[in-house]
Amino acid sequence: MAQSQVQVQKQEQALKQTQAITQQQMLQSHLVELPINQLLERINTEMDDNPALEAEPQGEPAGDDGQPADQSQDDGQAEEDYATVREREERQSALDEALASIGRDDGELPVYHGGQAAAEEREEIVYGDTATFYDQLKEQMGETELTPRQRTIMEYIIGSLDDDGLLRKSTDAIADELAIYHGTDTTAEEVDGVLARLQQFDPPGIGARNLQECLLLQIDRREPSPMTEMMRRVVAHMFGYFTKKHWDKIRAALSLDDRRAAELLRELRKLNPKPGASMGEAVGRSVHQITPDFIVDTQDDGTVTFTLNTGDVPELRVSQSFVDTMRQYREDSGSMSRQMKEALLYTKKKVEAAQGFIEAIKVRRRTLTMTMQAIINWQHRFFEDGDEASLRPMILKDIAEKTGLDISTVSRVTGSKYAQTRWGTFPLRHFFSDSLVTESGEELSTRRIKAALRDIVEAEDKQRPLSDDALKDALAAQGFPIARRTVAKYREQLGIPIARLRR
Repeated sequence: MAQSQVQVQKQEQALKQTQAITQQQMLQSHLVELPINQLLERINTEMDDNPALEAEPQGEPAGDDGQPADQSQDDGQAEEDYATVREREERQSALDEALASIGRDDGELPVYHGGQAAAEEREEIVYGDTATFYDQLKEQMGETELTPRQRTIMEYIIGSLDDDGLLRKSTDAIADELAIYHGTDTTAEEVDGVLARLQQFDPPGIGARNLQECLLLQIDRREPSPMTEMMRRVVAHMFGYFTKKHWDKIRAALSLDDRRAAELLRELRKLNPKPGASMGEAVGRSVHQITPDFIVDTQDDGTVTFTLNTGDVPELRVSQSFVDTMRQYREDSGSMSRQMKEALLYTKKKVEAAQGFIEAIKVRRRTLTMTMQAIINWQHRFFEDGDEASLRPMILKDIAEKTGLDISTVSRVTGSKYAQTRWGTFPLRHFFSDSLVTESGEELSTRRIKAALRDIVEAEDKQRPLSDDALKDALAAQGFPIARRTVAKYREQLGIPIARLRR
C-alpha cells in the first residue's frame, strides 16, 4: 500500500536586519568624491534648481539659525515667487529627474585607480593654465639657438623626462634610442652637450639626472654669496649627511654657530627636489594643471599643517524668504486654501532639500579634514623631506581604521583630489603604497624598494649593467631581501629595460 505525502505550509516570523541607504547618505557620498572645481559646479547647479538655497552674502550680519537679521517678504510677494519658481521647475523637470538619480551604489561610483579610463575622464575637465609641462619646455626650446640635429636630440630628451622633471635615463641609452627609433646617429657626449643646454631652462633643476645634480643646478642659479658657497659645499661634498639629516655633522664640518646653521638649513629647504611638479602634469600627455583640494604647509621645525582649499565655493544658507513663507502659512493653517497648502508643501520640500544639501557640504568638509589629517600623521616624514623613500606602506584600510570611516568613503575622498605640498602637487593616491612582507616578517614599502632599485640602476656601470640576479643581491645588501621575479616585476613597472638593453 503506497504511503501518501502531505505538504504543509507554515508561516513563521523572523527578524532580519537590512541596511537601506537614504537619499541624504547618497548625496553625502557623491559630494565627498567631488574635487573642488566639480563641487563648485554642483553647488551652482543646486542653487539654480532650488530657489530655497542661496549663497551667504559676504559681510551681512546673521540672525538666528544663520539667517540674515533684517530680511522679510510679504505674503503676496511670497506667493508670486512661488508661482514663478513653480513654472520654472516644470520647465526643468528633466533636470530634476537627472539630479534625483545622482545617488549611486558604491560599485557604480567612479574611483580613480590611475588607469587610462580614469585619466581620460579627468582630461575632459580643464583646470587652470592649458599649457602642459611638455609645451612649456618646447616653448623655451623654440627661443634657444639650436641646429636641427640638436633640436631633435633635445626634443627626445624632453620626452624622456619623468613627471618630476628629472632625467632617469642615461645619455648612452638616449643615444641608442635615437639611433634605433629616429635614425639619428649620435654619441653620449653629444647628448650630454644638448642636455646641458636644457638644464639652463626654467625652472632651475630641470633635466637633472639625480637629486644631487638637481639641487646643485638650483644653487648655481643663485647670486654668488658666502651662503650660496656653503650650500654648494653641503650638497656637493656632504650629500650623505644632507639626505640623512645629520645637521650636527654638517654644522661641525662648517664650524657654524646656531644662527648660521639655522639660516643654512632654511635656505637648503627652499630647494625644490621635483622641479617638474611646478610646471604641471606628466610630459607628453594633454593633462592640464589641476586645482589642489588641500594646501599642506611644512614648517622649518617639521610641523605639518594643512587647510582645505575653498576656492570660490560660497557659504550656503536657506533663503530667508522661504523660511518666512513657511512661518506665515503655518500661522494661517486654520484657514488655508488648497493653493496655499500646495505652496506650503512646495516650500517645505525645497527648504528641507536646501538644509540637506548644506548638511552634506558640512559632512564633506569634516570627512576630507579627517582623511587628510590621518594621511599626514601616517606619512609625516615624507611631508618633512619630500623623499619618496620616506613613504610608509599605507592602504585604504589603514586610513579607514584611523578615521573610523568606511573604506569606500576613503576611496572616494582620495580618488580624484590633490594636495599641494612644499615638494610639489600630488594626487592623494600618491601617498598610498602596498607593502611587501619578507620571510623574516618585516614589512617593506614597495615604493621604497622601487626607489632603491632605480638608484642602483642609475649608479651601475653602463658598460656592464646588472642582471636581475645582481640587482636582487644589491637590493638585499641595502636591506631589501626580495626574490628575483619581484625585482623583474618592479623593474618593468619602472620602465627599466633588461640588462642587455641598458648598455
